[in-house]
Amino acid sequence: MFELLSKERIIAEPGFNRWKVPPASVAIHLCIGSVYAWSIYNPPLTRLFGVVTPAADDWNLQSVTWIFSVAIVFLGLSAAFAGRWLEKVGPRKVGTVAAVCWGGGYLIGSLGIMTHQLWLLYLGYGVIGGCGLGLGYVSPVSTLIRWFPDRRGMATGMAIMGFGGGAIIGAPLKRFFMKMFYEAPEYLGPAEQVDLITEAGRRFVEQAGQRLEVVVAGANDVAAMLVPGPEGVYVVGTGTPGVAETFIALGLLYFVVMLVAAFSYRIPREGWLPDGWTPPQEDPEHKKLITTHHVDIDEAMKTPQFYLLWIVLCMNVSAGIGVLGVASTMMSEIFGTTLPGIVDGAFAATYVSMISVFNMLGRFIWASSSDYIGRKNTYWIFFALGIVLYCSVPFAASQVSVNPSTVWLVLFYAATMIIFTMYGGGFATIPAYLADVFGTKFVGGIHGRLLTAWSTAGVVGPLAITSLRQSAVTSAIEDLAGQVNPAEFEQRFGAPIAQLDQLVATQTVNIARLMEIAPAGTVDPTSGVYNSTMFLMAALLAVGLVSNALMKPVKESHYLKN
Repeated sequence: MFELLSKERIIAEPGFNRWKVPPASVAIHLCIGSVYAWSIYNPPLTRLFGVVTPAADDWNLQSVTWIFSVAIVFLGLSAAFAGRWLEKVGPRKVGTVAAVCWGGGYLIGSLGIMTHQLWLLYLGYGVIGGCGLGLGYVSPVSTLIRWFPDRRGMATGMAIMGFGGGAIIGAPLKRFFMKMFYEAPEYLGPAEQVDLITEAGRRFVEQAGQRLEVVVAGANDVAAMLVPGPEGVYVVGTGTPGVAETFIALGLLYFVVMLVAAFSYRIPREGWLPDGWTPPQEDPEHKKLITTHHVDIDEAMKTPQFYLLWIVLCMNVSAGIGVLGVASTMMSEIFGTTLPGIVDGAFAATYVSMISVFNMLGRFIWASSSDYIGRKNTYWIFFALGIVLYCSVPFAASQVSVNPSTVWLVLFYAATMIIFTMYGGGFATIPAYLADVFGTKFVGGIHGRLLTAWSTAGVVGPLAITSLRQSAVTSAIEDLAGQVNPAEFEQRFGAPIAQLDQLVATQTVNIARLMEIAPAGTVDPTSGVYNSTMFLMAALLAVGLVSNALMKPVKESHYLKN
């Protein structure tokens, strides 16, 4: 078995067609790229007990969003470790271990969901699955750069394109399996026909001498349901959103596909070059930052260029990854209440899939374009245009809350799709940027270490967006509570407005439910909860723009002597 995984077993025979290699890398990246559709899991994971709406004991959004962050952190850490290991053992062995970690992480995560042990979900999907992400991510990069030295940007675009497109397949697959395994909770009837009891912020009913905890689903909850159901009262713990079973099905599926792809890898023999291609001479003026020399992995980390590129990648990723983690939720919150006839759960899921489409296209198009316009110029575009687009999102959100129109939805949609082409393009262009600056010999290992920037961004981005969102939500709830009639509040929630904090903590009160009893003409603040986050993302891009502007060629003292 170990012999089959060895590097020597996958050296290509003379005359091997190099175009047979990209499909294997794309297949692995399509599997691990489904992490970008994580936000599809957010609603069911926050409704494991309530199913139709969160119950008091359900996990909150911030808790489950951090699982995505942990996975990205371990992606970067494992990639940093795997870089040199990959150069030693080859992509087949690394790809096989990636399949075991990613598929196994899903299975362990499913156990955490079924037992409602959040730490198991963090361990399985976040830590073990994250290691699978990192190993699977780096396995094809240096391989394809060696197969396509004449088109570095295109090669890295192909290698990483599948990762950006993983949610295209992952999002509908997740919804398909969750619908298949979904079981509706027991329905007791409309809220006005059921005698509700409120204690310590929780809702109960008396039935056959037994007190049952319940949740009350309003119009907004119904609109967000994966499987449509009526408004009213549902018994907590009597149904399932189907997410645990989905984890099992996808874990097994991903394992098989990734294992087959790993065994399809081939690497070129030492000294191989494409027919008819001659390596270009080094530019004496270094205008394109392209060197014909090589820098060792450890030596690269002694150069300022490594850390400037680290900042470039970190800022670009931080600005996009926080939005990716809550994409489905963000679409529903900004436009679900203002355009309910258009934006529902299915629309939000389609939005996630379209993010994946543009993320994938951006990886190939921008990386290929960088072969002609240069890597540095490509990042100039990413940062300058990105700043403008991020600042346009709060404008669209504020306008749609005042004037509900599809124009603002189109503006938001277009801006975010362009953002995600550049987000994906940044990932796909950075390996070619590294090969230009440090040479191709150790680019896999250097790239792996640079991906620690992704780990950092995996914390910074989601932390910023969830913290600022939560602060905005808390402020909005307090403002709305000050506008509603106290008597109507107590009648609706079974407790006085003085217990607001407790009712919010148990998820009995939220913005949507307060809007149902708010005075006529009250503007729904939901669409503005992400405004401060978008301005912060623009500021991060400004930092990346400065770092990219400071890039210069590596000093000759860092080159390998031989």
